[in-house]
Amino acid sequence: MSNFKEIKPEELNKSAFQLIGGDWMLITAEKGDKTNTMTASWGGLGVMWNKNVAYMVLRPQRYTKEFVDNSDTYSLCFFDDIYKKQLAYLGSVSGRDEDKISKTGLTVVHCDGTPYFEEARIVIICKKLFAQELTPESFIEKNLIEKNYPNKDFHTLYISEIEKVLIKEQ
Repeated sequence: MSNFKEIKPEELNKSAFQLIGGDWMLITAEKGDKTNTMTASWGGLGVMWNKNVAYMVLRPQRYTKEFVDNSDTYSLCFFDDIYKKQLAYLGSVSGRDEDKISKTGLTVVHCDGTPYFEEARIVIICKKLFAQELTPESFIEKNLIEKNYPNKDFHTLYISEIEKVLIKEQ
């Protein structure tokens, strides 16, 4: 955390739409002594149950899901555009098949036991509160199923309390 400063979640003055949908994020967690990460562009930030929360979704076949499911916490990391190539790689290769993190040159560090990346510009440390698999019955807009789930591999929705927001100091 040496070159990061902690701010309150309410002080994060970046658009969640740009951060998640435009810049993308890495979802990172540990299982045992192994760290895994994946790139994501679906999720959000908000308030739920009187808590500042982040939410994200993971498909059942994603290796990172095993890590998130086996940990109480995970991180969401956001990067400058110069890391877009690494983020694209981390989103297209499975950690089951290779040590993809080492191939990107990114550095895993920890905040209170939760892994994140030293190269990130914004880090959100999350503690899981809720997880539920999306089901066909829960969709009101049924065409979303055809468009997003042709293989019926419905995401699990995770809602997590934001424990810390770290901003890279310039």
